Amino acid sequence: MEYSPIVHNLHVVPSSHVKNKLFVFCIMLSLWVYMIYCCVGYCSTVPNLTYRSVNRHENDSEIDNQDSSVGASRDLLNNENDLDSRGDEWDEIRGEAKALDDNAMSSFLNESESKKLPQAIIIGVKKGGTRALLEFLRLHPDIRAVGAEPHFFDRNYDKGLEWYRELMPKSSEGQLTMEKTPSYYVTKEVPARIYTMSKDTKLIVVVRDPVTRAISDYTQTRSKKPDIPSFESLTFKNISAGLIDTTWSAVQIGMYAKHLERWLQYFPTEQLLFVSGERLISDPAGEMARVQDFLGLRRVVTEKHFHFNPAKGFPCLKRPEGNSKPHCLGKTKGRTHPNIDPEVVQRLRDFYKPYNRKFYRMTGHDFGWD
Repeated sequence: MEYSPIVHNLHVVPSSHVKNKLFVFCIMLSLWVYMIYCCVGYCSTVPNLTYRSVNRHENDSEIDNQDSSVGASRDLLNNENDLDSRGDEWDEIRGEAKALDDNAMSSFLNESESKKLPQAIIIGVKKGGTRALLEFLRLHPDIRAVGAEPHFFDRNYDKGLEWYRELMPKSSEGQLTMEKTPSYYVTKEVPARIYTMSKDTKLIVVVRDPVTRAISDYTQTRSKKPDIPSFESLTFKNISAGLIDTTWSAVQIGMYAKHLERWLQYFPTEQLLFVSGERLISDPAGEMARVQDFLGLRRVVTEKHFHFNPAKGFPCLKRPEGNSKPHCLGKTKGRTHPNIDPEVVQRLRDFYKPYNRKFYRMTGHDFGWD
């Protein structure tokens, strides 16, 4: 058969053209895959919003459940991650990109990041200032923290550590993973469970005058349930006899020494840091210096990050290098407390006095509540 250049070109040229198209297609596909991978990596550095939304129905059904604590607890007060706290968390999560600064951006292409179990946990106490502390810590470039409260060690322990790990944001080498769930401090099973996860876990407890804390706890509940009994009637088993009802969780949580005894069975005092809720308001930079030292971090969060808001009565966060408006905690923080009968307040102070003094001895610090 005679050789035909025309026939030859019909076969060779189209084949070469197809190969070029396939090559270009492969390059474009690789670029798209890489871009998707980068986006997924970035999303994992912010709090797990998907987790919150998927579990919203589950948490709603638990709003009025009792806190697990020493003995039976008559709890008319919602858990820390109730509707109120969820509203605050959405406000704070919306501003979280600012708090994370440029660190999340710099981790776009960092393939060494991974999800780790927390090395430090804020374990309490409810209405003590735990949300403020977490937001202050988020300013630090070496901190990665979950925004929502996982409640793993008190409510979701049966789901396993891998489930818990998946809730954590990705972090790189040298960064500290944290979470906060205030009900841990008063839940009897939690110390052993955290010890089983890691006996080296650093624990932070934000404490506050137990009388003020109880009133704040009650105020939060009354804002959602206006028809609940008065603070005075809930405080006493028998008003005429002046017998305090220690089964009411608002009272029981403030018996700090009783709960601390359980933690000291598993962790030495050097592994617990007790943060003053009062000083976190009056001197946030000073208290943050203690926290950063305890966590082994550089003192990055200083007085230049805080702006006191006289209307709310507590400090707001600001970027020291910018002129942006300070970021304050949610609108539900800083509620006005109801007027409580002074005699009831004094009886509560007398009730807490021996617990406070024991707590001072156990922690080596006088918080000045008496």
